[in-house]
Amino acid sequence: MGSVAMDSDYGAPRELSPLQKARALYQPELPPCLQGTTVRVEYGDAAIAVDVADAHVISQAFPHTYGHPLAHFLRKTANVPDATIIAEHPVVRVGVVFSGRQSPGGHNVIWGLYDAIKAHNSNSKLIGFLGGTDGLFAQKTMEITGEALSSYKNQGGYDMLGRTRDQIRTIEQVKAAMATCQALKLDALVIIGGVTSNTDAAQLAETFAESKCQTKVVGVPVTLNGDLKNQFVETTVGFDTICKVNSQLISNVCTDALSAEKYYYFIRLMGRKASHVALECALQSHPNMVILGEEVSMSKLTISDITKQICDALQARAETDKYHGVVLIPEGLVESIPELYALLQEIHGLHNKGVSVENISSHLSPWASALFEFFPPFIRKQLLLHPESDDPAQLSQIETEKLLAQLVETEMNKRFKEGTYKGKKFNAICHFFGYQARGALPSKFDCDYAYVLGHVCYHILAAGLNGYMATVTNLKSPVNKWKCGSAPITSMMTVKRWSGSPAGSQIGKPAVHMAIVDLKGKAYELLRQNSSSFLMEDIYRNPGPLQFEGPGAETKPISLCVEDRDYMGRIKQLQEYLEKVKSIVKPGCSQDVLKAALSAMASVTEMLTIMSSPSFSGQATI
Repeated sequence: MGSVAMDSDYGAPRELSPLQKARALYQPELPPCLQGTTVRVEYGDAAIAVDVADAHVISQAFPHTYGHPLAHFLRKTANVPDATIIAEHPVVRVGVVFSGRQSPGGHNVIWGLYDAIKAHNSNSKLIGFLGGTDGLFAQKTMEITGEALSSYKNQGGYDMLGRTRDQIRTIEQVKAAMATCQALKLDALVIIGGVTSNTDAAQLAETFAESKCQTKVVGVPVTLNGDLKNQFVETTVGFDTICKVNSQLISNVCTDALSAEKYYYFIRLMGRKASHVALECALQSHPNMVILGEEVSMSKLTISDITKQICDALQARAETDKYHGVVLIPEGLVESIPELYALLQEIHGLHNKGVSVENISSHLSPWASALFEFFPPFIRKQLLLHPESDDPAQLSQIETEKLLAQLVETEMNKRFKEGTYKGKKFNAICHFFGYQARGALPSKFDCDYAYVLGHVCYHILAAGLNGYMATVTNLKSPVNKWKCGSAPITSMMTVKRWSGSPAGSQIGKPAVHMAIVDLKGKAYELLRQNSSSFLMEDIYRNPGPLQFEGPGAETKPISLCVEDRDYMGRIKQLQEYLEKVKSIVKPGCSQDVLKAALSAMASVTEMLTIMSSPSFSGQATI
């Protein structure tokens, strides 16, 4: 085992404030299905890809880990005759690594995993990899102990272990990870991260299975972006905290705008391409406008269209003598604007061809060059930054809020000169809320959710499952009603094809892709129902600072609570209906009952067959 470098402060005890000390004493609750030392597992049907058209491609790429059953962990009182009971727990060695950008609650996954491992066998070991995936490849480790964890419980950041490269992608990286797991004789490797990290976890699990490596790979859904969302994952660890911290900041700015009555604040929010953070913060704080990337993409709005949309809104407010307001912008907006995305793709392609940053502008196609020159110098410089991840650009570094504020100012001045706008001068103040929130103390919900997921990871290991993600559903209910289980990561995959291939040797095309905001979902509908009053009436709402006790401590994301996302609960409900039908329709039932059952089942079967076909495009929202 690699030793910790003397100059490293990974795992060093923290200097805690009185509030941090109080939070470190908080003990998250466990759902009944995770209590005790006996693991009870009910296996469901084989989990397949959500899009049947992708099933063949995914099964070919992941022959050892695709099509495996769902697993549900049961409480002691559950009456499931065919459940698997695991009462014996041998000594295990488990590795854990942070992969991906830090997200509040990550430390609690490790704490939950540690407590579960030790509760089932006190001689088992939890080994943390230092410096993220780079530490995994280099076998840089530290043993996780109760003492080491003591000042990281319910705390923000990833500084106990650190994170770096955030990927296990190339053939060389996969081989290095396997060599480490074999050298350390790990029974399991737990990877904490988002969509990219869990895609890598699935590939690692497949490679390990094919190579007959004993190490099982488990993924945990942790990302502040909230974009790892599907039929099995309702939300991610960190999303609640990020949105609460940002919403307070936004609300403070709203109050400031209302007080001075002379500034428009343009606020860009972290969240990559999907606009989940922007949507949730809008629902919590009620700014005047929020521009969602998904709306822009669906309507194919250009940068000029967006500018006009904002200017029209400002002009409408000016007619009621209002010259202040707050506009939210997701950081991934640049990728949702068609012409900007095409420009970024062209720049990305030139990066991949080895063209230097200084020469890229001269290699652009005529239309791309014209668009590039249209932008102010600061945006040009930011568009040319080499991406650090799978994105075609460094989204966090592109100041879209400043670009829009500048374009709006130009358009409002133009309207004033033309006489179509007769109000006061437009004044803008710009902010980027990103790094300020991701190191925050995690909310009570994120503390509980992460700790529970850590325990679920041990249950997955105890069941001998490989290539699975820890899942908890029914999250909008109290903890004692949460449903814990796991699903093969491959069942969460879809297949996309890009015109250009990213740099480096890629392993397979199927991936866990980010979930965008559902424009048919209840959360978006709630925003649209209130958008007019948000715009004109200044009904700003301040949720206040992050709360751990009292009013607000038990609140959960609005977008989580309004959606009906208990997928596994509804699967269970359907199975109960089918069992009831079987108990009613059996030899001896009346002809009328049989006739009604046949007619109803034929109709349902026909409809479901059509909906499950690859050509069916109107898939229902989960």
